[in-house]
Amino acid sequence: MKPIIAITAGDINGVSYEIILKTIFHPHILEICTPVLYGNVAIAKHYAQMLDEEFQTPQGVIITDARKVVEGKVNVITCYPDDTPLEPGKSSEAAGKASLASLKRACADLQQGLVHALVTAPINKENIQSDEFRYSGHTEYLTHLFRPVVENGESLMMMVSDVLKVALVCNHVPLSKVAGMITQERILHKLTILNHTLKNDFTIRQPRIAVLALNPHAGDGGLIGTEEQEIIAPAVAEANKQGILAFGPYSADGFFGSGHFAHFDAILAMYHDQGLIPFKSMDMNGVNYTAGLNVVRTSPDHGVAYDLAGKNIASPLSFRNALTMAIDILKQREMNKRINANPLPVPDPDENDYRPEFRSFSEPKSTGYRANSQVEN
Repeated sequence: MKPIIAITAGDINGVSYEIILKTIFHPHILEICTPVLYGNVAIAKHYAQMLDEEFQTPQGVIITDARKVVEGKVNVITCYPDDTPLEPGKSSEAAGKASLASLKRACADLQQGLVHALVTAPINKENIQSDEFRYSGHTEYLTHLFRPVVENGESLMMMVSDVLKVALVCNHVPLSKVAGMITQERILHKLTILNHTLKNDFTIRQPRIAVLALNPHAGDGGLIGTEEQEIIAPAVAEANKQGILAFGPYSADGFFGSGHFAHFDAILAMYHDQGLIPFKSMDMNGVNYTAGLNVVRTSPDHGVAYDLAGKNIASPLSFRNALTMAIDILKQREMNKRINANPLPVPDPDENDYRPEFRSFSEPKSTGYRANSQVEN
């Protein structure tokens, strides 16, 4: 069975519907998954009319329940009425309500296991705010709903591309509050999540993680900041004691400018812009991945882009990458589950059964194991 992927429609006045349609119109998408769009058919048709001729609407079906998903078709679940005001390029209260309705319905189905993964289109973090949504973004909302795989009740915001994997200690917080949130415990927790996801979701067996400094020049030995000496370096040292291959702290400008980032599997940045500015400077088609949860959620690495809305010029590449990455991570998690289902026991040096002279094969005790020995036919 192909994975069932829930797709939230995001802000109806941004580029969300355009990038979604350009993705699910791709001729090979239905070969690798069954998409379920949580939105509205009438609004989808409105945006479909402006697409290039190369995009042809696949055969779709409207369903009322994710239990009735039809494989081989684009499934649509209606989350808000057809007459929801549509104003491309503008923020509106109606758009915020529609975004939330789509997100809530998709998350409810994900919680029940009716869909396998979640891909979210961009929302406006301001107009979605309500009594039901008091979060600074998707990441914080989803962390509240779903169980983290590492204790402490947190997830990890992570940007992924073919060039870089960048994770954050602090997500969407004011710069004035960053320093107060940089603690040894928080850094170590984020490193633990990052190490886990690199192994479990990206099959990197011994990941090397670079940790960035907070202050310019990594504090210059305490001259312009002591966080590196008092907090970050001790966190890196403790991570190493726990078997995590963490290195740093590195001064961010020199680290990226010199290309030193290429020597690591992932980077832990202290705050949002420190990690995302270099990431997006190198690749604007990356994926935002919420690591550390017991569910898979991805999204494009860009926002609602009101300035591009309704003009048929928005690129679907980041959203398409988000969809395919969600499918890949599902496969990687399943593969890792099978690999680790029946692990070999760790030899106990105090148990005689594991001593060389008690090997099960019939080889003379005095010779030991011969790697180049031949077996007679």
